[in-house]
Amino acid sequence: MSRIALVTLVVDDYDEAIRFYTEALGFRLAEDAPRPDGSRWVVVRPEGDGTALLLARAKGDEQRARVGDQTGGRVGFFLHTDDFARDHARMLAAGVIFLEEPRHEPYGSVAVFQDLYGNRWDLLQPATA
Repeated sequence: MSRIALVTLVVDDYDEAIRFYTEALGFRLAEDAPRPDGSRWVVVRPEGDGTALLLARAKGDEQRARVGDQTGGRVGFFLHTDDFARDHARMLAAGVIFLEEPRHEPYGSVAVFQDLYGNRWDLLQPATA
């Protein structure tokens, strides 16, 4: 069996990214280890079992230009929840910016939000079969 374990997210600053993902989104800090080159190996993951994010500080102009727009303005990340109303309210209270009102689609309850850099995410509670 194969699965995607990590997805790299290019960020401006490790500590501000850790704060956002742990405090505003409720992820947990799984790893934060210094590397010999002065960078850090920083992994955050949502509660439960799922793909984690490797927060990688941008190096150089080319990487800095991609911070906040890693998917060309499209929703690139999908955060599943088992209680949309609870998590939507908690995230709003934590200052997360939602780009639309919650909507109910055949596939579930969903609303697009942005992370601290502008990357677009779906908060999604999948419909039960």
